[in-house]
Formats: sequence, structure tokens, C-alpha cells
Amino acid sequence: MRTLEQHPPAATVDRAITRAVESPLVRGGLTIVAGLLTGNVLGFLRVAITAYLLGTHSAADALAVAIGPLDTLNSVLTNTMVFAFVPMLTERRGADRTALFLKLNRVFAWVFAVLTAAVVIGAPWIMRVLAPGLDAAYVPTAVAILRIGAFSSMAAGAAAIHSALLFTDRRFAPSAFYQASLNLFTIAGALSMWKFLGVYGFAVGYTFGAWVQFAVVYFCARRGLDRDSAVRCDTKWRELISKPGAILIYAVAIASNITVTRAYATHGGPGMAAALDYCMKCIGVPLAFLIMPVSNSLLPEIARLRSQLRLREAFRLIDKTTLIAAVAAAVACGVGLAVRGPVIAQLFQRGSFTAQSTRLVADVFLGLAPCLVGWTLLEITSRSLFSLDKAKLPLCAAAIPVLVNVAVSVSMRSSEPRFIGLGASLGMLSAFLFLFLAARSRRRTWLLED
Repeated sequence: MRTLEQHPPAATVDRAITRAVESPLVRGGLTIVAGLLTGNVLGFLRVAITAYLLGTHSAADALAVAIGPLDTLNSVLTNTMVFAFVPMLTERRGADRTALFLKLNRVFAWVFAVLTAAVVIGAPWIMRVLAPGLDAAYVPTAVAILRIGAFSSMAAGAAAIHSALLFTDRRFAPSAFYQASLNLFTIAGALSMWKFLGVYGFAVGYTFGAWVQFAVVYFCARRGLDRDSAVRCDTKWRELISKPGAILIYAVAIASNITVTRAYATHGGPGMAAALDYCMKCIGVPLAFLIMPVSNSLLPEIARLRSQLRLREAFRLIDKTTLIAAVAAAVACGVGLAVRGPVIAQLFQRGSFTAQSTRLVADVFLGLAPCLVGWTLLEITSRSLFSLDKAKLPLCAAAIPVLVNVAVSVSMRSSEPRFIGLGASLGMLSAFLFLFLAARSRRRTWLLED
């Protein structure tokens, strides 16, 4: 019979720590956390510099309504490429994987180029839709910023395909510092070009940072390709284009929730869109830490369990992850609401960002903060279901946030700061509740099908 002397507690703890460190899920999560930590430290510095130089004036609105949608677009491209093609690349080995990867790059290079050209050409009309209440004197500024930043989308999309290959091999480090690169070069561009380009320096630095990150993942991903035994990829280009379709629809629908809120905020007067953007930066930090490390390292693990027909284990992993994320998100939301005023003042209140700006941002944060809980849980649950090839429910849930947001915003007919983000928050919470209940009711059927 085993005794405590044979297996002392210290030895048991050491073995547990060793198993945790050797786990691909844990290692991947820790690597992404390191990248997120660096990116968000630089992100706060970027926002602080924006606040110092622009405050909550109309120039800050112009930057927010132009760079905000680009951030959203690049995030949509990144998530779509990663979550669509990690499973496809995981199923292949050696030369077959290399052939698929190279074909993905050839096909989507044209897609990203056309998308960038469309944004550059259509920028004036895009601004009319996304910022209908923006001060007319600053509309040309927003259009120019949008056109400069549009070229970042080519780099973001191509980098995402390379990241998908790296994630397949559980190499997370090169991609983990994407946001850090964007923030670092945005800061550098803003500070070095402020006297010459003014607010446009932000857009130039942002775009340059996206291309620097693409260069990093390009060399890291292609260094490990199997080029010795080249084969032809038999997957049709039409199939490759259609593969990300469901995930793209989902990502666009989720992104529309904040896009609608930002457009609604432009009707609230000068500084409201900028205030929303500052709040989104504050929410984005815990959101990134709650979603990215878990989902990016969880995706290959769920795909592996599904390929081995171990769905029960996959569901247990999803349940455990969702529960932990729910507790963490609720705590983060509560703490944020309790200390929002002093923290915002400490972070941003200097230069052009006055005490009045602090009050405005704190009021907007009051309605937007609960969005953190619903958004976190919705993303983790949806990405897990996509990994299990169960796309219908996430697609249905993705339409709920923007519908609820529009309904709440129209019914309130108020542009008071504390109500600006309320529709977005209620929309995300409603979507998660729908998805959670619907997925639980379908789980037994899914287990029988597989």
C-alpha cells in the first residue's frame, strides 16, 4: 500500500507542476499571455499619448471612427483566417501541409488586395455610414486616416494565414506579439511625426507596425516548411474561399455591435466617439487576456479531440474553461465599475485630456463595462463550437447583439453618455445566454451523431 512517505506532498506538487508546464495548452496560453501583456502595456501607453495629444476633441473623434473600424476589420481577418484554416492545416502533414499553405497565400493575396483597394476608393462613403454625426470639418481627416490605415489590412490578413500555420505546430510566440508591434509603431509614428503630420502620424505608424509583424511571422512560418518533396494542392480555390464563410459572417456580425455603437455615439456631440474608444481600450485589455490565451491554445486541442472522436472530453474542457472565464470576467467587470473614475484620471488626465474628459469617459464606461462578461463568454463558447464543426448555433447567436443593440438604442432615444454602451452590453449578454442554452440542449444529439 502506498504511503505518504513513498509519495511525499512536495514530490506530488513537483510532478503536477511538471505536467502543467509540459502541457501544450498551458505553454501556448503562457506564451500568448506574455505577448498580450507586452501589447497591452504598450496599448495603454498608446492611448495615453492619444489622450495627451488629442483629448476628447473632434480630432480624436476622427481618429477613433477611422482607426476603430480598421482595428475591427483586421481582427475579423485574423480570427477568420486562424479559426478557418488551423483545422485544415492540422489534418495534413509534411509536403501536403506546405502545398495547402502556399495555395492559401496565393488565393487570399488577391482577396486582401481587392479589399484594401475597396476601402481606399470607398473611404468617403464608408465614413458617411460609420460616422454619420461626425463634425463635418473633420470628415476629410477621418477619410485620409482610413485610407492610410487601409494598407494594414493586407498585412494583417497575410500574417493571419502564417499564424495559422504556426499555431498548427503549436508555435505561438511569433504571432503573440502582433498587438505589441501595432502599438509600438503607432506610438513611434505619432511622436516622431506629430510636428509634421499631426494626427496622420498615428495612421502611418499603425500601418507600418502591421507590416513589421507580417515580416516576423513570414520568416518564422516559412522557415519550417517542407519544400523537399513538393506536391500539388488538390483543394479547389473555390473551396478555400468558401471555407472561412461561416466564421467571417460570425466575426462581422459580432464586430457590427461595437460599430453600430460607435456610429450612434457620433450623434452625442464632440468627444463622444473618442470617449467610447477610450472605454473600448480599457475593456479590451481584460477581454484580450480572457479570450486570446485560452481560445488560441484551446482551438488545436479541441480539434485534436474531435479528430479522435473524444467529444465528451472536448465538452468537459469547454465547460471548465467557460466557468473559469465567467468568474474572471464578472470580477474584472465589477472592479472596473468600482474604480473607473480614479483609474481613468490616473491613466489619461493630462495634456488635452481634462477633468471633463475623465467624467465623460467614466460615464460611457458605466454602460459599456457589462459588455465584457457577455463578449468573453460568447467568444469562448462560439470558438469552441466552430472547432467542433458546429457552426449553426454560433451564427444564429452572432446576429443577436446588433439586433438588441439597435432595438435598445432606438427605444431609449437618448445620447447621454451612460446609455451609449448599454445596448452593446445587453446584446452580448443576450447572445451568450441564447448560445449557452441552445448548445446544452443539443449536446446529447451531437454525442450520438459522432
